[in-house]
Amino acid sequence: MTDSPIDPEIQEIAQRVFDAARAGDTETLAVYIDAGVPLNLTNGTGDTLVMLAAYHGHAPAVQVLIERGADVDRLNDRGQSPLAGAVFKGEEAVVRMLTAAGADPRAGHPTAEDSAKMFGREDYLQLWQR
Repeated sequence: MTDSPIDPEIQEIAQRVFDAARAGDTETLAVYIDAGVPLNLTNGTGDTLVMLAAYHGHAPAVQVLIERGADVDRLNDRGQSPLAGAVFKGEEAVVRMLTAAGADPRAGHPTAEDSAKMFGREDYLQLWQR
C-alpha cells in the first residue's frame, strides 16, 4: 500500500498557517484554527504552530494558540520544546507566557532548563523553581 499524495490545496493551506505562525500573524492563525485547521499541526520537521511562533518571538501569536489549547510541550523531531526554543532565542515574553501556560522546563533535549543554565538566565531558573 502506498501513501496517497496530499491534496495541493491542503498543502497550500498548511503552508499559509505555518507561515502565519512564523510571521506572528495572529489574525490569520486565529481564522484558520477557528475554521478547523488542527491546532497541533506539524510541519515536515515536527514543528508545531506554537513552536514556530515561540521560536520567532511572537508572543501574541503564542497567546492565540495557547488560548485555543495548543500543546505547549509537544516536541519536534529533534526533541526540542517550544519553551527551550524561546529560551535559546532569548524571547522573554514568550518564555513567561509558555511557563504560565504550564510548559515543562525539563521537557525535551536540550531542556529549557539546560538552555537557561547555558545562557546564564538565573531569572528563568527562578521562574521554574518548584
